[in-house]
Amino acid sequence: MTDPHYDITGHGPVLLFIPGGAGHPMGLAPVTDALSAHFTVVTYDPLGLAHGRLGEPVEDQRVQDWSDGARRVLDATLPEGESAYVFGTSSGAVAALDLLARHAERLRHVVAHEPPCVGVLPDGARQQAAFREVCEVYRTKGLAAGGARMTAVLEEREAGELPEGQPLSREEELASPMALLLAHVIGPFTLYVPEAGPSQARLTVAAGTDSRGHLLYRTAEFLAKAQQADFVEFPGGHLGILQHSVAYADLLTRTFLGTDSRS
Repeated sequence: MTDPHYDITGHGPVLLFIPGGAGHPMGLAPVTDALSAHFTVVTYDPLGLAHGRLGEPVEDQRVQDWSDGARRVLDATLPEGESAYVFGTSSGAVAALDLLARHAERLRHVVAHEPPCVGVLPDGARQQAAFREVCEVYRTKGLAAGGARMTAVLEEREAGELPEGQPLSREEELASPMALLLAHVIGPFTLYVPEAGPSQARLTVAAGTDSRGHLLYRTAEFLAKAQQADFVEFPGGHLGILQHSVAYADLLTRTFLGTDSRS
């Protein structure tokens, strides 16, 4: 078992940050820099894509492997006797939920932003099938078509005519984090259904204001009710963390520190 990949910035209580997509932390520097004024931000890179492993072989991913890796990151970075804040977005939010379910003993507060665990919904089986179709479109028609089909699923609308394209070569796929998401992450992660039940750590489920009326906003609302968790709206949509980094970091800081009596 290889050592997990992560970066550390800032000072203060530990905040474990689990990116979305295929786990590559690209574009997240503005938000992690802003958070580093209040936290020791530990950014987990599950596949090591930002640590020299982009282009190496990747297999279908397991949620449990990501959360086990996250636990090992905490083992390496969290001082003895302390508990961590955890933030995950998209696929990273699914890993954060599994970390909470399986390794809650050293967690303080988890914020899960728009986790695509659509199986919690009353129409969850249909939505999971839609994501399987996304993966099939990617495999047969390429990245642009797969991305367009996924956007339509997330916005709960008809896809319309998809872009023409060809399947990616293995080398092209391994060089593209977006392709890795469609090939190896989104399928198994949308099959994950979080465990319900009491936990010693707090859970907040979040969604973007621009995601209202979309699938993952509906999923987040439903999950928050099912888990008896808080629900918070963040700026922007599913990728609001990239589009509104400072405002996003400010609200995340207030969500963690402003509502935690132990801070």
